[in-house]
Amino acid sequence: MKFLDLAKVYIRSGAGGGGAVSFRREKFIEFGGPDGGDGGRGGDVVVEAVEGLNTLIDFRYQQHFFAKNGQPGMGRQRTGADGKDIVLKVPAGTEILDEEEDEVLADLAKVGDRVVLAKGGNGGFGNLHFKTSTNQAPRRANPGQPGIERTIWLRLKLIADAGLLGLPNAGKSTFLAATSNARPKIAEYPFTTLHPNLGVVGIDNAEFVMADIPGLIEGAHEGRGIGDRFLGHVERCAVLLHLVDGTAEDVAADYQTIIGELEAYGGALAGKPRVTALNKIDALDDEERAERIAALEEASGGRVYAMSGVSREGLTQVLRALRSEIEARRRAEAAPAEEEEGPWQP
Repeated sequence: MKFLDLAKVYIRSGAGGGGAVSFRREKFIEFGGPDGGDGGRGGDVVVEAVEGLNTLIDFRYQQHFFAKNGQPGMGRQRTGADGKDIVLKVPAGTEILDEEEDEVLADLAKVGDRVVLAKGGNGGFGNLHFKTSTNQAPRRANPGQPGIERTIWLRLKLIADAGLLGLPNAGKSTFLAATSNARPKIAEYPFTTLHPNLGVVGIDNAEFVMADIPGLIEGAHEGRGIGDRFLGHVERCAVLLHLVDGTAEDVAADYQTIIGELEAYGGALAGKPRVTALNKIDALDDEERAERIAALEEASGGRVYAMSGVSREGLTQVLRALRSEIEARRRAEAAPAEEEEGPWQP
């Protein structure tokens, strides 16, 4: 299945049915009076986050979604049937933006979240509604209200616990394949991942989800390369794993390039907890390892883990550091809920 994280959709709610102009015409009943029913209500356009989806590929093949119109009213005080709603099913983590993509209308972060984007029009009143003591035979009825038509964008941000960052060919896909059940493309020649990948990582009887996004390059926040298109997928992560290629000429410069792009991207991404790791140490001797770890620690101002996705050296320490950050985040999120569930106090 091809990965698609952005889709343009055209929606329209149903129009309300018109009211009826009708009079009772039954044998032996004189002065029957008006009996026109009201029109039915138009259907709504609803977006709902459901399980089992991790891409917006379904919206590549269908972009127009129209709810059903309400049925018009009828004689004998019969109200028209309401139009059926139409439900757009999207993966959890989908944001809904307006046509200009500058306003978030809704954020469906959890399975079961739903939002009504376009309400159906009300049905019109039949002539029975207009009967009064001075107008006992009204010959007017209201038309139904029109539906709402709008254009929206669906943008998916993957739900993952940890996110991988780094320059192209820093070894992110190799790390994901070595630590999870994901099988991203890996080759001996330089290339960059084109689509995000998700993998479930297990360490010390605990599991978490890790996301690998295409590599960033200098100037990514200005649109260079494709990595900036996928930074949104790591915005929801609890921790970021920053991989630096140990075989690069200047590991400190490579580190600063990614940090600069995160800060230029804006939002809370640059302030997220990060674990820094020097990758590909299997290609370095002891002296080179010590030199580049020292340079990276000076640039990052914190601890640097040494690891290799190929030889699996140091992977356990990195995964335990990620798990520790993720569990701290989960405890922080669960704390307010536990306080609310406490016993009642005056």
